[in-house]
Formats: sequence, structure tokens, C-alpha cells
Amino acid sequence: MSRIVVTGGGGFIGGSVVRHLADRGDHVVALVRDPKRAAHLAGPNVELVASDLSDTAALTKQLAGADGLIHGAGSYKVGIKAAERPAMWEANVRTTERVLAAAAAAGTPRIAYVSTVGIFGDTHGREVDESYRRDPAEGFLSTYDETKFRAHEVAEAAIAAGTPVVIAQPGQVYGPGDHTLVGEVLAEAYRGTLRYIALGEVRFEMAHVDDTAAGIIAALDRGRIGEAYVVAGEPSTLTAATALAARLGGHRPPRLTIPTGLLRLIAPLSDRVGGLPGLPANMHETLAVSAASYLASHDKAARELGFAPRSLEQGIVDTFGVHS
Repeated sequence: MSRIVVTGGGGFIGGSVVRHLADRGDHVVALVRDPKRAAHLAGPNVELVASDLSDTAALTKQLAGADGLIHGAGSYKVGIKAAERPAMWEANVRTTERVLAAAAAAGTPRIAYVSTVGIFGDTHGREVDESYRRDPAEGFLSTYDETKFRAHEVAEAAIAAGTPVVIAQPGQVYGPGDHTLVGEVLAEAYRGTLRYIALGEVRFEMAHVDDTAAGIIAALDRGRIGEAYVVAGEPSTLTAATALAARLGGHRPPRLTIPTGLLRLIAPLSDRVGGLPGLPANMHETLAVSAASYLASHDKAARELGFAPRSLEQGIVDTFGVHS
């Protein structure tokens, strides 16, 4: 049995990570903001510890004696108001600085930092690998994009300083309990209640949450220190994924598509009033992201970690069940 500390265990991906570790017999110390709200993680191998990850000294004590750390805490949302940007910077960048500094001080022997394929930015339809580098001078598509890129730089700086970090880079994650926009769209398409498709041109690599969690744990267990591993899945557009979910649910995909051009026309008004009903508060960010490709190959993780995500079709069936 290993003692593994996990940040972000109360989240969508983090919860799956905690369950996988506990199921294989590790003792998991899940640092969560509110243990009562994370009670669903409770089990014989899971210890819930209250922490807002704001105190480096406290984190160092909590990491004492740990065999490994998975840092997955952060904030994921696109289309946020300007007033929310400092909080996202704190959650994604400053927290990563503190957690990795604490792990270095505690002498944690292996650390997996959960980054994202999104740090590559728009790959313009090209499927890149871990060696790809964007030009930050070209700007960022969203606050999330920028803060995760800067947090990734924090992890790379820690590696350069000798901290034993391995980086895992998920793509678009879906599965049971997914309350993101993509998750809700897939669920409605499967149930046959999706009325229209909007922003369907975005392209990303889609992986089931349990496969993503397995890839992150494999990076902790077997990844080479200092290396990054893409643990993303199958490339798809949102429109294609929606059509597949509808077919598997026994329905036709919605016939109505909201033209992106129309959304661009109403974006200034939506942004001015802080979001029209059913639209994000910041349409400028949302539209920028919707036109992008977030494509990266998981070949390296397959070779070195044995990462083998299920197909999108199988993943949707495993998420929502089999239509009868």
C-alpha cells in the first residue's frame, strides 16, 4: 500500500483518480475544501482532509511521508467575466506554485501534475505531440487557456529545479457526473432533448473520465521524471460527438444549428450585460475557443504507460447506458 496525496479529489477527474487509487489498495489522502461535500469519496482507503491549498507550510506537513502526489486541483471554465479572472489565476497558477513548492520541501518522491492539451493552444487541425510549443506572444484564447499555460510553465520550472514531476495532459473529458457544457450537450443528445447545436466546429480529443484517471495514475507510477504525457482520446468535433450520442440513444440529432456568425453578432450585447439567457458571460472567449482545434496524440503515453482509452462510441455507451 502506498500513501498518495491527491488535490482536486472532489472534482470530476479527481474523483475518478481517488476511486481508482483506493480500489487498487492505496491509502489516499484527498485534500478537499469541504470534507462534508466530498463525503461521496469516503471509503476504507480514503482519508478526507480539509485544505484550501492556500498555505505552503500546511501543505508541506500534509505531504510528509507521502509516496506520491497527484495535483489535479484547479478551475475549468470558459467564458468567464473579467471579475472572475483573478480567482482563476489563483486557482490554477498560484495554487500550483504552492503545491509543488510544498512537495519539494516535503521530499515527495513522485509527483504527477495534471495539465491539459489546451496549453498547446489552437493546433489549427494538426495533431501535435508533447514536443509542440506554441508562441505565447500570439496571445491566448481564454483566461483558462492562459492560466493553465502559466501553471504548466510552473511545473516545468519545478522540473528544472530538480523536483520529481511528471506531467499528464488530458484532453476533453466526459463521463458519468460530467456537468460541463460538453457533458450536458452529450446527455441531452442521448436523451433526445437537445433542441439545437451551437459552436459545433470545435475539435478536441475526447476521453472517458475513467480512462483519463488511469492515464494520470500511470504517469505517476511509470512516467519518466521530467516528461509530459498526453492522456487524451479520440478526435472529434462537438457536432460529430453529439450526432453519435443521439444515434446511440435511439434519436436523431437536432436539425437546428445556430450559425456561429449569428452568435458573433449578438456577442457584444451579451458581453455588455454579463451574459444573455443560455449564453456564457463572456461570448468573446467562447467564440474564440469554439473555432479552435485542440488536437494532440497520445502515442507516447500508449508506448510508455500502456494508455489505451476506449473509443468515443464505447465511452458514450458506458456513460449513458445501452438504448433498448
